Amino acid sequence: MVAVLENLSGKHLKGKGRALRLCLMALLTGGHILLEDIPGLGKTTMALAFASALGLSFGRVQCTSDLLPSDITGLSIYDRNEGRFSFVKGPIFNNIVLIDEINRAMPKTQSALLEAMEERRVTVEGVTYQLPDPFLVLATQNPAEQVGTFPLPESQMDRFVMRTGIGYPPEEIEKEILMHGSIRDEILHIPALVTHRDLVEAIEAVRHQVYLGEKVTDYVYAIIAATRNHPLIQTGISTRGGIGLVEAAKAAAYLAGRPFVVPEDVREVAPVVCAHRLIFRPEQEGVDKEQLLNALLQEIPLPLT
Repeated sequence: MVAVLENLSGKHLKGKGRALRLCLMALLTGGHILLEDIPGLGKTTMALAFASALGLSFGRVQCTSDLLPSDITGLSIYDRNEGRFSFVKGPIFNNIVLIDEINRAMPKTQSALLEAMEERRVTVEGVTYQLPDPFLVLATQNPAEQVGTFPLPESQMDRFVMRTGIGYPPEEIEKEILMHGSIRDEILHIPALVTHRDLVEAIEAVRHQVYLGEKVTDYVYAIIAATRNHPLIQTGISTRGGIGLVEAAKAAAYLAGRPFVVPEDVREVAPVVCAHRLIFRPEQEGVDKEQLLNALLQEIPLPLT
């Protein structure tokens, strides 16, 4: 898995190493990731290269205000020749699904993703269809103040194990992009660097073979409790959020080549796993969530393991 990151970030996607690593961690945990940033920073290119390098199928949905749930899940179409309805699968039936500008879709359409993200299946007209394994939703979101956007409900934000951004590339890399143009055509021909079996085994290893000790568990709970007891926070980290923090820390340990989690793994992933789950009191909505969470992490001592 580490070789995939080194190949992509060193050759095809310079300057996106952190975002790629978080995407791989989300895939290894069986979770999903939300990239919150302005358009035009290469999120689609990164997702395409990521899917190609892992040998996985890729689907893309461009969200607009008139997008329907069936545009994501698929729909039944009447076949005159056979005299019956047949189900045509939507783009959600891929291993990696890029939901571009998710907060431009109406809430009804956004809710169509909830079952897929949580249960790995979709139900259309009373029939349930299983989604492929592995399955990752990689959603992008414009800043909330942009025109024509609909804030994601807390229940949907909680389905994303991580939220992060890409940011502008470093100066030298951006100049290189300006000189040579887009690499979209080139990344379509990236060969698979791992087999499907290798990927499934890595996911199983993160889930069952990376050890979480009692002291690290206590540290995770201390972070959760601190968010629940902070005076500025109305709703702290839920139990699902705590599980996401543990799974992400396991993925970080796995990518570091360790069969056990250390407190530093938890502290590394806590901002991207926990910040977007915090709900502030109405009078404190302008506070930066990630900054507050980082301040909390500084106050909680790392346990000795």
